[in-house]
Amino acid sequence: MSAVTAVAAEPSLEPSCRKAAAHALTIVRDGVITGEGPTTKGRIHFSRALDADDAAWCARILTVSAVEHQPVSRAEIEALFEISDAAAERTDDGRFDDLLAKAVAHHAASESGLPVPPRTVALSPDTDIESWAPTKAANIDTQVLQWIASQMRGKRHSNRRLAALVATLVGVAALPLAQLPGMLDMGML
Repeated sequence: MSAVTAVAAEPSLEPSCRKAAAHALTIVRDGVITGEGPTTKGRIHFSRALDADDAAWCARILTVSAVEHQPVSRAEIEALFEISDAAAERTDDGRFDDLLAKAVAHHAASESGLPVPPRTVALSPDTDIESWAPTKAANIDTQVLQWIASQMRGKRHSNRRLAALVATLVGVAALPLAQLPGMLDMGML
């Protein structure tokens, strides 16, 4: 059974609002941590591993019709960072990192009062983040940037796409890495 089909078959995981979506993402996180639970039923899943099915669960939860036209919330982003932290091994071909970067950009843009496309467009693996995400810090609330940077500091798994997005947003992508210590933990890059 695919992750999308499993979500539909498991009513308790069908989010009706952003709070419920954030909660559903914590269920995915728990499955990543333990290798057990509703998101791992019917398949072999090792603890502390994030696979393509886990990434598909996250994508499905973040794009259900009930939340499609709402901006990605801080709680959803925090849950995604927890999933990323929980996974010591990745076998998802980068899909989760792409989803995380796009979700963070969606949140940052919306929190800064900028228009964002529906989640099904913005978070799609077929949509280039550059086609809709803001590209300058002048467009993004500095408190949002600081919060994102604090979420990224000291993380075990580096998300190069997210680090590049943040660097671009603060307008320092061309600076030497040594000039970024206040914004990002150097282990991320």
